[in-house]
Amino acid sequence: QVQLVESGGGWVQAGGSLRLSCAASVSTSSVHFMSWYRQAPGKERELVAKITRDGVLFTADSVKDRFTISRDDAKNTVYLQMNSLKPEDTANYLCFANRWGNDYWGQGTQVTVSS
Repeated sequence: QVQLVESGGGWVQAGGSLRLSCAASVSTSSVHFMSWYRQAPGKERELVAKITRDGVLFTADSVKDRFTISRDDAKNTVYLQMNSLKPEDTANYLCFANRWGNDYWGQGTQVTVSS
């Protein structure tokens, strides 16, 4: 079992920044990949960014050049640095991990961006 706990969400004005954290209950070096998703009311869940155990990155076009995913294996934590936030970034942000073929989700942290 892998438990994921997100933090760092909140309210911010457009143009501001937030850093989300996802703390894992296991060593992140043992996790094949970790991702951040987001889901806004009435919309489908969207993959925002992904980082593999080998450090390969993926960032969605909608957030490219604004969001950066990173991992600190010493702290078993994955981060999502979000800059130049826009109202359309408002959503519940969820952490995801895949380890040995099993999928795990966190509870999510809400991000609200006002115009």
